[in-house]
Amino acid sequence: MADNLSDTLKKLKITAVDRTEDSLEGCLDCLLQALAQNNTETSEKIQGSGILELFASLLTPQSSCTAKVANVIAEVAKNEFMRIPCVDAGLISPLVQLLNSKDQEVLLQTGRALGNICYDSHEGRSAVDQAGGAQIVIDHLRSLCSITDPANEKLLTVFCGMLMNYSNENDSLQAQLINMGVIPTLVKLLGIHCQNAALTEMCLVAFGNLAELESSKEQFASTNIAEELVKLFKKQIEHDKREMIFEVLAPLAENDAIKLQLVEAGLVECLLEIVQQKVDSDKEDDIAELKTGSDLMVLLLLGDESMQKLFEGGKGSVFQRVLSWIPSNNHQLQLAGALAIANFARNDGNCIHMVDNGIVEKLMGLLDRHVEDGNVTVQHAALSALRNLAIPVINKAKMLSAGVTEAVLKFLKSEMPPVQFKLLGTLRMLIDAQAEAAEQLGKNVKLVERLVEWCEAKDHAGVMGESNRLLSALIRHSKSKDVIKTIVQSGGIKHLVTMATSEHVIMQNEALVALALIAALELATAEKDLESTKLVQILHRLLADERSAPEIKYNSMVLICAVIGSESLHKEVQDLAFLDVVSKLRRHENKSVAQQASLTEQRLTVES
Repeated sequence: MADNLSDTLKKLKITAVDRTEDSLEGCLDCLLQALAQNNTETSEKIQGSGILELFASLLTPQSSCTAKVANVIAEVAKNEFMRIPCVDAGLISPLVQLLNSKDQEVLLQTGRALGNICYDSHEGRSAVDQAGGAQIVIDHLRSLCSITDPANEKLLTVFCGMLMNYSNENDSLQAQLINMGVIPTLVKLLGIHCQNAALTEMCLVAFGNLAELESSKEQFASTNIAEELVKLFKKQIEHDKREMIFEVLAPLAENDAIKLQLVEAGLVECLLEIVQQKVDSDKEDDIAELKTGSDLMVLLLLGDESMQKLFEGGKGSVFQRVLSWIPSNNHQLQLAGALAIANFARNDGNCIHMVDNGIVEKLMGLLDRHVEDGNVTVQHAALSALRNLAIPVINKAKMLSAGVTEAVLKFLKSEMPPVQFKLLGTLRMLIDAQAEAAEQLGKNVKLVERLVEWCEAKDHAGVMGESNRLLSALIRHSKSKDVIKTIVQSGGIKHLVTMATSEHVIMQNEALVALALIAALELATAEKDLESTKLVQILHRLLADERSAPEIKYNSMVLICAVIGSESLHKEVQDLAFLDVVSKLRRHENKSVAQQASLTEQRLTVES
């Protein structure tokens, strides 16, 4: 065999120059046979013989052997080590020229050769790009799109594969294909050839690659991709095929317009059916499909229009089905159910309807099942849903009387930052303008001590920020001396003073208002802590800083007026020459700031 191959290669060198078609064909047949028996070894011999350079001259549209030459190149380019040599031998330009051929076999083998050379090869892709190969292939796909005979479908499959290898994991080449209008063409292909498994699969992989790119979403949204994918999905029985469609649906469903199209095309009904079929199965594939299906369902609810369409005023069958997931024994469904409720709870109308219809009790029941060694993702999702439901003013009192704070406080011992974060957010929403609830929570020493501890969670900025905000909220909404005493005794003052220097104006403001209440109601209790935290210097800095927002300047002056009731703090104010800074603010463009500056100046003058 080895001798035969060496002879063939020698003979091929001579015939390539003489151009005797019959001998050339015989040599090419021998090479293809050798490649079929041992591709790697034969390719190495071909590379060593220097014959690749001769192939460039054999790739002519006139020759009857052209298809076989392209076939040999396609076979050798299956080996990674042969791709760069194919580029270096100058084969790309003549191969791209052959894409203009009218001969179907030549087109097929040329598409294979280019596709294999591009596979995972930067050099191959670059050469095809420079030769303009992609545009010619896309034009072929457009013109051949409607022909459904098997030979044409095979050619279309090869061309799709070639474009995929050309652009896979390469954002700029994918963007180039999108600009050339490949997406509408591929969607049309999928619709016409949905009976052809190989071509369908190739389209799906291409969609999966392109859908990751943000710029593709608008083009996809202007086609009927949603309809085609749902139609295809309904036909699939095999797990692997459905998995492929899921891989396209997930990135596409990140786009709000496509979310709505998928809902209108009936995807939700398919997903609900999958959930029903797979919920009790312990097979790995079924568990994976249940997760993918329910995750996708939650993703569809992230779009405002698609969510509202499925909510249907709380009467929608989809909404009702999702509710039934919460009491389920399947963790994945509990999670998806709670996340879906959190997504439905994105406007006041939906929130009010859900609270009036007993959703809170369902979520509390779910949380109760996950207190001891519970599932963290389920805890996080259920708390997210409760937090969102607590946003409308009308819901707060109802949720408080339903016992939501007690249910939430059971997770105070959690060491998981995502759970801590949502727990804090839920409590903060619940006590907003609810004086009694704020007082009750603010006197809860265990809670306040935990908040003070979390205010130092430097590794978790979200938890730290929410703890500070809840500390401040307990004071602002309760206006209670007992709450202030509890917070002072637990060491909370220093965190509120630090919060007053936050980069977020809203947090700064909340801290200043809370500190002003402390100074007005319990100055003697807090005096030492206010001194040791250098509050007065911080207020001086905030007032002198031109970048401070008007409300920060206003509340800093209110606080100054309150702290001068303390002898030691008053002395600090005098030492720092506050009058200079305050008198300048009388000319401030904000009327409230200017008025407060006049009042503060009077107070400071009288007290000095």
